[in-house]
Amino acid sequence: MRYTPLFAALLITTPLAAQTAPKDQGDRYSGTAGASRSAVIAQNGMAATSQPLATQIALEILKAGGSAVDAAIAANAALGLMEPTGNGIGGDLFAIIWDPKTQKLHGLNASGRAPMGLSLKQLQERTRKMPRSVRDSDGTIADWGSASVTIPGTVDGWFEMHGKFGKLPMRQVLAPSIRYAQQGFPVSELIAQYWKANTAGFEALHKEGAIEEIDNMRRAYMPGGKAPAEGEIFKNPDLALTLIEIAEGGRDAFYKGSLAQSMDRYFKRIGAPHRYEDFAAHKGEWVEPVSTSYRGYDVWEIPPNGQGIAALQILNILEGYDLKAMGRGSADFWHVFIEAKKRAFADRAKYYADPAFASIPLKELLSKERAAKQRADIDMGKAALADPALPVDGGNDTIYMTVADKDGMMVSLIQSNYRGMGSGLVPDDGNGRTLGFMFQDRGAQFSLDAKHANAYAPGKRPFHTIIPAFMTKDGKPLLSFGVMGGAMQPQGHAQIVVNMVDFGMTVQAAGDVARFHHDGSTDPEGGKAMTEGGVVEIETGVPQTIADELKKRGHKVKYSVGPYGGYQAIWRDPVTGAYWGASEFRKDGQAAGY
Repeated sequence: MRYTPLFAALLITTPLAAQTAPKDQGDRYSGTAGASRSAVIAQNGMAATSQPLATQIALEILKAGGSAVDAAIAANAALGLMEPTGNGIGGDLFAIIWDPKTQKLHGLNASGRAPMGLSLKQLQERTRKMPRSVRDSDGTIADWGSASVTIPGTVDGWFEMHGKFGKLPMRQVLAPSIRYAQQGFPVSELIAQYWKANTAGFEALHKEGAIEEIDNMRRAYMPGGKAPAEGEIFKNPDLALTLIEIAEGGRDAFYKGSLAQSMDRYFKRIGAPHRYEDFAAHKGEWVEPVSTSYRGYDVWEIPPNGQGIAALQILNILEGYDLKAMGRGSADFWHVFIEAKKRAFADRAKYYADPAFASIPLKELLSKERAAKQRADIDMGKAALADPALPVDGGNDTIYMTVADKDGMMVSLIQSNYRGMGSGLVPDDGNGRTLGFMFQDRGAQFSLDAKHANAYAPGKRPFHTIIPAFMTKDGKPLLSFGVMGGAMQPQGHAQIVVNMVDFGMTVQAAGDVARFHHDGSTDPEGGKAMTEGGVVEIETGVPQTIADELKKRGHKVKYSVGPYGGYQAIWRDPVTGAYWGASEFRKDGQAAGY
C-alpha cells in the first residue's frame, strides 16, 4: 500500500474509535451468528447496490419491463452520480452476465487503454520529474494527474451490454439518473466522508504541483467551496447534460462526437497526451469467463488483465484442506487462508497483465497441480515472509452491484474510477461547463519496468483490480456476487465462497461475519517486493486468541476498521427460483426486490 497525501487523508477520516469502542449491538432471534439482518427474498426481481436510491432505480427499470442489464446500467449511472468517490463514466467496467436463453455466462472486459501519444520512456521521465514531496517512494506511477489516466471504458461497456441484452431504450434507462442529477439527492453517510477526504487530498496535491488543474473538480464536486456533508442535497447539472448527450447520441457521442472533441481539447489545454483518436479507437471486449471447481461448485471470474483468477487460485489451494473441520474459530483456518493468498498474489504480481501484450500461462496458473505445489509449500507453524519462488513451466474505491430479473437473467457488475475518486481531472466543454465527471487514475497500475509483463505501453490496458464474480452448480446459476476494494477483492471473493460452501452460511451472513485483509504482497505495478510478510488486518469479530496465535507463527496482525471491501450478492434458490439478496452493512447500501 502506498501512503500518499491523498490516501493519508482517507485514513484520517476512518472511524478509528470503532476499534476500541464497546459494541452496543442487539441480539437477533434467529439466523446465523454474525449476520446483521435477514436476506431479502423476492420472486420477480432483485437488486443489491451500495446506495439505496440506486437499488430503487434498478427496481423501477425492472418493473417497467427492463432486463437485468437495463436495470444494471441504470443503477450504475446513478452510482456514478451518487458515489463519485468510487465510480463514474470516467472509469472502467467489468461484468459477468447469466443469459437464461443460452444458459451460459458472458464476460465483458470494458477497460480502457493508455494513450498512443505517450511512450514508456516519456512516462518514466515524467514520473522522475514529479515533485519529490508527492512522488511515490517506490518509483511507481502516481495516482493522480494525466499520467494516471487511461481512456474510460464504462460508456462503451453500457452499450455493449445493452446491444446484446437490453430491452428498453437507453433514454429510458438513463432517465432516472438524469432526473437525480438535475433535481439533486441527499448524500449518504460514508460517501460524505470519502468525498471530504478526497477533495481535501486533491487540494493538497495541486498545491504541490502533482495535478495539472483542479478548478473543474471544484466546480463539479465542491458546491459553495466544500464537499457536501451527509444529508446535504447535491446536484450535478453538468453530468445531467452529458448523460442526455449519451442517451440521445449513443456510445459514439462519448467516443466520437462532441464529448470526445471536448475531452480532446481539455487534454491539449493541460498538456496531456490523450487525443480524440484514442477515444475513437476504444472498444471493449466480450470474453469467456474462467472458472475453477471448488467442492462441487464452479466459481467464475473474468480473465486478465484483471485479478479475478487470484480468487480461483486461492480456492484451489484451500480445497486441499478440511476447513470445516478446522473451523472459523481456529488459528489454523486463518493461517492457511492468509498463506494461500500470499501464494496466489505472488503469481498475480508476476504474470497478470493485458493478454494482448503478454503471454499469460493461464492454464497452469489455474491448475490443481500448481495449487498442490503451492499448498505443499505452506508451513502450518510459520508465516511466509517473502514471495514463494514457484515459476511456471515454459514460460479504494469502487462500486459493486448485482441485478436479477423475472426471466432469470443475472448481472454481476463492478465499476470504478480506481483509487481516491480518480485522477483529480474533470474535463470541460471549453465554454464554462464541466462535463460533470472525473477521469480515472487506473493507469497508475502499470509498471515502469520495461521487462515486466504489466509494463506500460501505448494502447495497452493496465492490470486491473476490479472483478465481478459468479458461482454455478451443475451448470445452473447460483450466486452473483462481488467484494469491491482494491487488493481485498480476490481474498474477499474466496472468503465469501468458503463461508457459504464450507460453513453453510446464508448469502447475507457470508458477507457479515468478520473478515481478514492481508496487505503487503508484491504488487503488479512494481515497487517494493514483499520481504517481511506484510500485515494481516482483522476485524473485532476475530478473537484475540486467534490474533495472538497468528503472531506466534510470524504474522504481523492488527485490528483495523475499513479495508475489508464492500459486498453485494444475489443467490438464486435452485428449488423455488426465488432470489435472496444481500447488501454490505459496512457500506450505505441496500438489497431489495419485488
